[in-house]
Formats: sequence, C-alpha cells, structure tokens
Amino acid sequence: MAITLRPAKPVTDDELLELSRQNPGYQFERTAKGELVVTPTGGQSSHREHEISLQLGIWTKRDGRGIAFSSSGGFRLSDGALFSPDASWVRRDRWDVLSVEQREGILPLCPDAVFEVRSKSDEVKELQEKMRVYLANGAQIAILIDPYERSVEVSRPGRKTETHRDPTSIALDPELPRFVLNLKPIFASQ
Repeated sequence: MAITLRPAKPVTDDELLELSRQNPGYQFERTAKGELVVTPTGGQSSHREHEISLQLGIWTKRDGRGIAFSSSGGFRLSDGALFSPDASWVRRDRWDVLSVEQREGILPLCPDAVFEVRSKSDEVKELQEKMRVYLANGAQIAILIDPYERSVEVSRPGRKTETHRDPTSIALDPELPRFVLNLKPIFASQ
C-alpha cells in the first residue's frame, strides 16, 4: 500500500533526494499539492520494471533519437509534481538543451513516454490519475501495465485511452517508432 504524507512545510527536491538515499527500497514522489507518496517496491515489481527498462533501453540504443531512464530517475513536472516513472524516455532534442547541472539533478521536464507497472500495493485508479497528470504535463504517451489483470492501457493527449486485454505485445508507434513492448516476460509468473 502506498503511504501519503502531508508535510507541514514543502519538501524541496534536494530533501526528497536525501529521503530516497536514506531509505533504500522505497520510492518517494511529490504531488503537485506537495504531498509525499511513498511506495515500497517488491521483488516481482522490481523485476517487471527492469524488464521494461531493458526493452526500452535496447530500443533506445538502436533508435538513437532519445534517452531512456530507469525508475530511479526523477522528473519535476510543470505543475510542481516530482515523479519517478517505472521507465521513461525523453527525445534527444529536449535532453540536449539541458545543462550539465540540470542533467545531474532531478530533470526539469516531463518525459515524452512514461511506463508505470502496477504492483500489489498500487490502486489502479491512483495510477490512472498519474497517467492523466503525465499527459497534462506534456507526455506524448503514457503506458500503464497491470500484470494482475493482464491488461495494458495506452494513453495519449486528446485521445481516448486504449485498453488491451491479455496482449503478448504492444506496438507504441508513432511516439516510439518501431518499438514493440514484449509483454510475455512481464505477464509471466516468475
């Protein structure tokens, strides 16, 4: 279960990073309202996140038009939220304009593509809301994978969310050209 904390004073980006360093195994995010959301990551969820990051990373190296990130990358969205998607991708032209200092810290942008994988402790409605927040802050595609329901929701700005039941793979064109997410290892019982 995710824990929501409402601090008496706003938590800065640096303080949030320090909380994460001091509490390995927990992911800290900040909503636009300043609430801290803390979620533990279990082994199975971590494995699934790794599988998505691996597939996205291999595609990114081949494609060359962007940069892929794991779940430990933090993004400060324009509404003030600070999220760390399970996997994400940013177009190279957006990455190239960031200073070295910006690249070293929490990135001051919303990824172009975000992936979230539901874990046992996640509420589906909360993750769906998170997908809406990503899109409202500039994401071009948001993918929500629910291994327990064996479903994938693909959201894009201005379009109805596509829901796929028990797919073996999902093509994510045109946002991620020729990237096909293989869901067999993500849905498989480990």
